[in-house]
Amino acid sequence: MTPKTPLIALAAALAATTGFSAAPALADNHMETKADVPTVGGAPMYPTKNIVENAVNSADHTTLVAAVTAAGLVEALSGPGPFTVFAPTNAAFAKLPAGTVETLVKPENKGTLTAILTYHVVPGRVAAGELIDMITKGGGKAELKTLNGGILTARVIGGKVVLTDAAGGTATVTQADVFQSNGVIHVTDSVSLPG
Repeated sequence: MTPKTPLIALAAALAATTGFSAAPALADNHMETKADVPTVGGAPMYPTKNIVENAVNSADHTTLVAAVTAAGLVEALSGPGPFTVFAPTNAAFAKLPAGTVETLVKPENKGTLTAILTYHVVPGRVAAGELIDMITKGGGKAELKTLNGGILTARVIGGKVVLTDAAGGTATVTQADVFQSNGVIHVTDSVSLPG
């Protein structure tokens, strides 16, 4: 269990100032029910909503949402895309050295934060099956060019997709194919760093 940090408070404050609700809204999704959609962080991920509209409801992604807001990427990730987002959980951010995230969300570090976050986004909608096909065709690995221009290398290890970043760190996809109106989210257990 991750202890509560100032980041949780920051996420709540940012959500409040950007008009996002931290509670799932079912009323405007009358054609869908919780049984029809996957959940992430205890919240339904509606395929008719965009990446940001869904992510703000995930209890496991409050740090990511706070970081996306601080980097000014809300509008971009709410756009038509499509995007493939490898979304680190709160526990993934907690693995970073103490104080890293708090430092990154400061206005003076917006460029660095943006570079890290866009390193988690690949243009296009890449479903897990397509990614595994790419890995197979690539002789055991697939190089994914991210929005920041860097490369994430994907492999299948122990039956799971594992991403290797430019710094040599790895992140395992723990939940795949969470489809959104403007792309797909694959949940990861670590933050990928561009180098």
